[in-house]
Amino acid sequence: MSKYLVIVESPTKAKTIVGMLSKDFEVASSMGHIIDLPSNCLAIDIEKGFVPSYKVIRGKEKILLLLKKKAKNKEAVYIATDPDREGEAIGWHIKNSLAQENDKFYRVVFHEITEEAVKEAFTSPRELDTSKINAQQARRLLDRIVGYYLSPFLWKKVVRGLSAGRVQSVALRFIVEREEEIKRFVPKTTYGIEANFRVNKDSFKAKLVSFKGKKGVFERKEEAEEAIAILKQDRFLVKDIKKKKTKRKPPPPFTTSLLQQEAFNKLKFTSKKTMLIAQRLYEGVEINKEMVGLITYMRTDSFRIADKAKLQVKGFIKERWGEDYLPEKEYKYKEKKGAQLAHEAIRPTAVDREPLVVEKYLTSDEVKLYTLIWKRFVASFMKEAVFEDTKVEIGGKAGIFVSEGREVIFDGFLKLGDRGETKFLPSLEKGEEVILENIRVVEHTTKPPPRFTDAS
Repeated sequence: MSKYLVIVESPTKAKTIVGMLSKDFEVASSMGHIIDLPSNCLAIDIEKGFVPSYKVIRGKEKILLLLKKKAKNKEAVYIATDPDREGEAIGWHIKNSLAQENDKFYRVVFHEITEEAVKEAFTSPRELDTSKINAQQARRLLDRIVGYYLSPFLWKKVVRGLSAGRVQSVALRFIVEREEEIKRFVPKTTYGIEANFRVNKDSFKAKLVSFKGKKGVFERKEEAEEAIAILKQDRFLVKDIKKKKTKRKPPPPFTTSLLQQEAFNKLKFTSKKTMLIAQRLYEGVEINKEMVGLITYMRTDSFRIADKAKLQVKGFIKERWGEDYLPEKEYKYKEKKGAQLAHEAIRPTAVDREPLVVEKYLTSDEVKLYTLIWKRFVASFMKEAVFEDTKVEIGGKAGIFVSEGREVIFDGFLKLGDRGETKFLPSLEKGEEVILENIRVVEHTTKPPPRFTDAS
């Protein structure tokens, strides 16, 4: 018979962890929260200092009875819920509910579900964190108070069943203010001129920046067409060529919000879909008949990376692409004010577990998200990309055009697939004549700020 009981939130997490611990440990799942405020009343005594009245969630009675049965006669109960306020509060409710069956409770925390991280967590258990529990309670009570008094108003004025609260009310305000901004916006249309020039057999595009000493932007289309008639009669020479090197640093590893935005922009995943897939990757997938957690905890606002993971990724980059792809010193990414630095950024639990290695064990959506996380993490430890930017000034008697080019000199972190913006320019020399092939009016109308996407 096992000596200890370990309680986690989900069956998948339980399945992953049980294979990492000895037979002395039994692992059980609470299936999320088992205790909460009842839904049929306010359940908060505001007059007595916001005292909550918690109840067992309907349908969770059997789970609680099972946990009580398992906790009885165990030497200790370990709470191994997620490493955030929510996980701490779930553990607190479990401890209070099982207090009659067992009086020895320990909290273990790990940010990735790997054998090493899990075993290390059990070597240094702690007490439940009262500050985190109080923070979650304050948030939950505020949700209930705002929702309890505001939702009935919405049911009366808008439609029954709408939910209002701490988050929805603020989000709605953002949306309304953006909509008002869009309605107030007055579009303005201006006209510019673009041309194609040719030198030998190579053609390139240029933009008019100056016409008769004034800016090459016109209020009326007729003015632009009159300018074109004059420019067509002109002879054009390369007046100046400027070259400079620019560097582009890799983006930081993912926080939760950055992952949601990138998954929406690149994969068209909603925030909810992104987090559901990330949860599965964190809790564990079966690889070669073994449950493996592929990424670190996915709810984080920190860019911090564990020292061991840093060593692994640097070794991987050096072995794969050579020392030239390692920066001289690590990049410093500005942390958000109030970021929980105990958490890590979202990263793969093992950098050598490349997307191609694990894709046969994952669904197509899981592969896409894991690839995004893996590439972003590796890129954040690679050398910056170096470009050569070229600015060519082409002039005639009436107008001056500018053409810009960009070439990659050193790909750096772009080695992972994103080649960046490259723009071809033919070989040109100062004083060289270029032939005007065609010229056209380009209309530009200012646009209002965009409506929010799910992620933004």
